[in-house]
Amino acid sequence: MEVTKHFFEGVEKLLEIWFADTDYNKSRDLRKVPRCVWETLLQAVKCEIISFARNHTVDAYVLSESSMFISKRRWILKTCGTTTPLSCLKPLLNVAKQMGFTEVSDVFYSRKNFSRPELQLFPHRGFCEEVAFLDSVFENGRSYCLGSINHECWYLYTLSHPERGGRMQTKEPALPELESCSEPDQTIEVLMQNLDPKIMNIFTKQHSDDAKEATVNSKIHQILPGMEIDDFLFDPCGYSMNGINERGEYMTIHITPEHQFSYVSFESNVALNNYADLINRVIKTFLPSKFIITIFANKSSEGYATMRELEVTDMFQWQRTDMQCCNFPSYNLLFAQYVINKCSLSCPDSDGQIDDAH
Repeated sequence: MEVTKHFFEGVEKLLEIWFADTDYNKSRDLRKVPRCVWETLLQAVKCEIISFARNHTVDAYVLSESSMFISKRRWILKTCGTTTPLSCLKPLLNVAKQMGFTEVSDVFYSRKNFSRPELQLFPHRGFCEEVAFLDSVFENGRSYCLGSINHECWYLYTLSHPERGGRMQTKEPALPELESCSEPDQTIEVLMQNLDPKIMNIFTKQHSDDAKEATVNSKIHQILPGMEIDDFLFDPCGYSMNGINERGEYMTIHITPEHQFSYVSFESNVALNNYADLINRVIKTFLPSKFIITIFANKSSEGYATMRELEVTDMFQWQRTDMQCCNFPSYNLLFAQYVINKCSLSCPDSDGQIDDAH
């Protein structure tokens, strides 16, 4: 009898919902939902809450499989393994309705292609199945596949109702004539594979006593200084962290360190005028052999210029193998794939130093 080898799917499913609040009712707030309600909802996803942090703008939960972020009218769930986040979608809408949110303004569901899709559970056994499930809940959603469908790709399902005061309008306009103006909004995600084994060893109980030690030794805390970090080191290996700041910005990192299927994801909505520097810090922290970048931004965002810059510029030592840009009604999307540039093994890096880590 063949023994099944250990495998864990590091690729996450990312679900983000924005609820409409066109009359700016200050009493409506998803953060008022009791924790026990979220715990029950997450049972359908097949994960549980491990740790919790909050400030006056966002609640951040570290989960047994990744993270959940909740603000006044935005809900984000990011889960890995064989979790089933779409299974909690209808219960979530009922919870939101009880809080006074009767309409959805924006829906985003995305993920990279799975390494072992045959291990996934309904309704995540394929993107067509996921789209069919989402279409059974929402009308007029749109689905996309970016990248190479027979190699590495990234799936997206999106629905937007800008007239309902969507993700681009996050606070009450000061003047009636400004109601059509959108607030700056952006999200960057870096999905990394085949990472440096020495760095991945940091995220095991064999090499780190606790999460704080792993965070400091890997220099994760230096990627976006100023974030309040809530981190967790799994036994025997694996790592998750959430970071939040007083501006309502977040960052989250999840690490599957096993050498045979190492995977790291980085995500943040931090507002910067140059994402190239942030991407370089992330890549130098983990040293992947290949990675995917996605950036959502509207034209009011500082990150919009970086999207244009990355369209025409290669990233430091990394060779770009694919790039696609999409224009949606309320935001623009950049998708790019990179692999290690073999030249970098013998060429100086951007700091003038020889990079021989690989």
